[in-house]
Amino acid sequence: MKKTVLLSAVAALLACTAALPAAASDCAGFLPPNNLKIPVDSPMARGISEAQFNEVMDTIEKIYKPIVAARGGQLVLKRLWTDATVNASAQQSGKSYILNMYGGLARHETITQDGMALVACHELGHHLGGAPKTGGWNPWASNEGQSDYFANLKCLRLVFSDKASKSFTALSEGDEVAGQGCEAMYSSDEDRAVCYRAAMAGKSVAYLFKALRNETVTPRYDTPSATVVTTMMSAHPPTQCRMDTYLAGSLCTQPVDSVLSETNPAAGTCTRSAGFQAGFRPLCWYKPANAAELLPPGSRTLDFDLDGVIPEIGPAFSVLNAGSPL
Repeated sequence: MKKTVLLSAVAALLACTAALPAAASDCAGFLPPNNLKIPVDSPMARGISEAQFNEVMDTIEKIYKPIVAARGGQLVLKRLWTDATVNASAQQSGKSYILNMYGGLARHETITQDGMALVACHELGHHLGGAPKTGGWNPWASNEGQSDYFANLKCLRLVFSDKASKSFTALSEGDEVAGQGCEAMYSSDEDRAVCYRAAMAGKSVAYLFKALRNETVTPRYDTPSATVVTTMMSAHPPTQCRMDTYLAGSLCTQPVDSVLSETNPAAGTCTRSAGFQAGFRPLCWYKPANAAELLPPGSRTLDFDLDGVIPEIGPAFSVLNAGSPL
């Protein structure tokens, strides 16, 4: 049985580590652990300025403080500008929803204000992104792939619709695949612009992943990951897989106020079974709890125990149901 599936670009279109008291519960950083440090006065400080950093954090706080408060929590956004750490992280301590936003990451040459907004949105996603969760010591935290998905599905749509974000710096290059996808999925110019901007923010941070991992292959929206996992990936997905997730979140046309579930990964997201045409979480990290998510509405129920025979509905679906290792 095939263990990977090659998805075309068209199919892709449609388709914490700061020290805290012991009571705090930490999740992993936005990036895998790394030893890179970019101090304030470093010649490597070629990202955004402190003023630009604060503009992003002001916007995040304005939008999400009341949202977190409505859940009975308190958003604590730590602006650690002088910290040279090239990362970001999320933590919970009691009712405090903590974001640790480090200046070292903001100073990296690949970071724009739009990219920094995506980083903050990812960390918010650990708190607000719903299922699937990381489990283990951090049952409160959405896993890494889901936090990436939340960033573009929910958070950036709110941030980039806010007037304060209009002057944010962004990646200067364009992207035909993202542009065509956003045009196909949204009817209003405003929604298309927000979709495209969020996708480009994803592209900018994917370049960050490439740089920090010393990778030679440039991630692209027209070369989506061919990997199909057979178990849910909770750790950081590979660079291309994360980039695919940002595009998926941008193309999902679920209303921004659709509620995500703490237990049901399908609720409030885009699935084929709910009739959506695109915006599906990439199978390079996401394993549906119920493979019927991959079928369009009205499809007949499949019996997967009939002498091991699976109807011919595509390799991705077959691999997910087989459960064979990659």
